Amino acid sequence: MKKGIHPEYKEATITCACGEVIHTRSTGQNMRVEICSKCHPFFTGKQKLVDTAKRIDKFRKKYGNK
Repeated sequence: MKKGIHPEYKEATITCACGEVIHTRSTGQNMRVEICSKCHPFFTGKQKLVDTAKRIDKFRKKYGNK
């Protein structure tokens, strides 16, 4: 490896929206993520809908039980 061209590789903390904290090493220091392996539906087997634009409520209001 050539010297002086690689970024510094230091301790990093990744914080998920669910509260999970992961300590690792990276070129970035502190990162915040929305979904991690603890809360992702693929790993948990549970479906979790994230409705940020209120599309599901809008659909149910328009086409729901009448």
